Amino acid sequence: MRFQQSCRMAVWLVIAPLLLGGCSILREFGPVVEVHTLDAGEAIELKRGDILTRGKLSDATTQTIRVAALDAQACAKPISADCVEALAVVTGVAADRRLAALSELWLAQAQAMKPGSEQQAAWLETIRYAYAYLFFGDHTPRERAFEDRQTQVRDWYNYAVERAATGMFEVRQQMSTQLPAQTRWNIAGWELQLDMRSARLPGSTAVPAELLPASSLSFRGLRSLYRRDGFGAELVAVMPDEPLTSAPTRDGRPAAKRNRQPLPWSEMPAPSMTILLHPDGDDLDSVLHTRTVRLTVHDPYVESAIMLRGQRVPLAANFTAGYGLWLARANFNRQSLRSLLGREGGIDRPHVYLMQPYDPNRRVIVMLHGLASSPEAWVELTNEILGDEALRQHYQIWQVYYPTNMPIALNHAMIRRALGDTLAHFDPSGQAQASSDLVLIGHSMGGVIARLMVSSTDQSLVQLARDRGRLTPKQIERIDPMLRFEPFPHISRAIFIAAPHRGTSIAAKPLGRWMASFIRLPVTVLEELAQTLVPNAAASSHESLGHIPNSVDNLDENDPFVRAAADFPISAQVNYHSIVAQADPEVALVDSDDGLVPYRSAHLPGAQSEKVIISGHSVQQDAAAVLEIKRILKEDMTQREEQPIPR
Repeated sequence: MRFQQSCRMAVWLVIAPLLLGGCSILREFGPVVEVHTLDAGEAIELKRGDILTRGKLSDATTQTIRVAALDAQACAKPISADCVEALAVVTGVAADRRLAALSELWLAQAQAMKPGSEQQAAWLETIRYAYAYLFFGDHTPRERAFEDRQTQVRDWYNYAVERAATGMFEVRQQMSTQLPAQTRWNIAGWELQLDMRSARLPGSTAVPAELLPASSLSFRGLRSLYRRDGFGAELVAVMPDEPLTSAPTRDGRPAAKRNRQPLPWSEMPAPSMTILLHPDGDDLDSVLHTRTVRLTVHDPYVESAIMLRGQRVPLAANFTAGYGLWLARANFNRQSLRSLLGREGGIDRPHVYLMQPYDPNRRVIVMLHGLASSPEAWVELTNEILGDEALRQHYQIWQVYYPTNMPIALNHAMIRRALGDTLAHFDPSGQAQASSDLVLIGHSMGGVIARLMVSSTDQSLVQLARDRGRLTPKQIERIDPMLRFEPFPHISRAIFIAAPHRGTSIAAKPLGRWMASFIRLPVTVLEELAQTLVPNAAASSHESLGHIPNSVDNLDENDPFVRAAADFPISAQVNYHSIVAQADPEVALVDSDDGLVPYRSAHLPGAQSEKVIISGHSVQQDAAAVLEIKRILKEDMTQREEQPIPR
């Protein structure tokens, strides 16, 4: 009996697979669905990994391909035109799923292609389907706000716009004709409508020398990278920039001699911008069949969002990339040293750098660096202000770059003139918000100059010129701006950082004297000074001027100039603050110093606040100092907003 049962079972096991040969359940002898446990990293990678992050299609796109009855393995190949064409016409799959998958498939194709018109066409197809998904799909962007899929598609759009725009720029660079502010031209079988009306580019040319994706730039030397998530490609337009230098030009003459009135200002030549590409069409069908696309350029400092298809869409932005690129390429460290030593390749007069295109509605923060320094001194503070949305909306930054070898009195007079000329150029009427309530921030010697900017003189400097300079009344009259001045108009707040208001003993010690011995004033400056004092003298008369104190001489605590300037009264209209560095916390504050400047010299009676930070002399870079400056600026901003509006 048992033998018969065994035989029947054996026969059944042989016959059943033949009878049910198409049944995968019996063929596999396993469950239909299996489950595996994923850790957090695997789960997130499965949800968010895509063609950009892992080099293969996202899981959501692969699932869409399977649901559409297509060969997932064939569609995963780099160039799969058949798969794209089949998915584009498939029915029964939700529009959101289909459009998102098509965008990624086109992106995969574009990445696999060589640069050229075919790749440009693939980028534009990626943009088409991503744009269609975002604004013409089954749901609005707001309804999908928390969906990973929308974030993926937005990233594909932004990346494709970045690649398409830079590719178009390269084609544009190869063309000899200038493009007007708004024009049309053909590329990759598409008609491109170029709209740059919202672009604000510095300099006299409307065409950048380079157009760089911000995402391709990585920086060292910055604590943080500040950007804003949103719609569009984050790019940096690198403009042609004539370097500031006292070196001879091709005609053998220094730049200052060749051009008697060089511009005292310029806008930072690497502005950030956000670019969008808009496929033409008012509904899904027209967007999917158009061959026209509009490129728009946006200033992230002016526009944080735009209205698009009835939706308020935040614009992507990068506030660090352009600034960091400018600093990395400017070679300020070498140039500032040449300037200090009076060598060729340095600068011989102050220059005002605007960190963004001039905005009449934002208040101006003016920054003055210290001895042997440059705009690099403000890298962390500037980056933090640019990255802080509240401060960015209320302030714009101007940095004064000046030769730190010259006497403080001469630098002060030239900086006043450069700043005044800059304000007059951008706001001739003087009525803009930018021309009032300026904030002045100075570090080290820049703090001494900043104090002079907000002070009034008495007759002490005139008397000093008579006694020590042996100048005649006529000569004193010619240099009057250096000897007699009132507070610079419209400065309402000042921050002095590690400033030696009463000098320092270091300047008189062997190291200071040794350093001072290497300093030479620029020949151009000496010639101008000689011509000022003795208008009819020969060109070489500067040799008879004798010893003119340089900046290090002026920082000596026994120098007559710094002793006199320390007692000039600060304007009652100016609220001022001190940030003091203390190198050794074990030393009593009144007896301490920062390695260069003693507390008694940096301390200013009457300051609204005094912040002592355990740091060396370069305290302006310290995170605690940056936080204190941001606190002061926000407090100032709040006070301005709370003031009653005059009637």
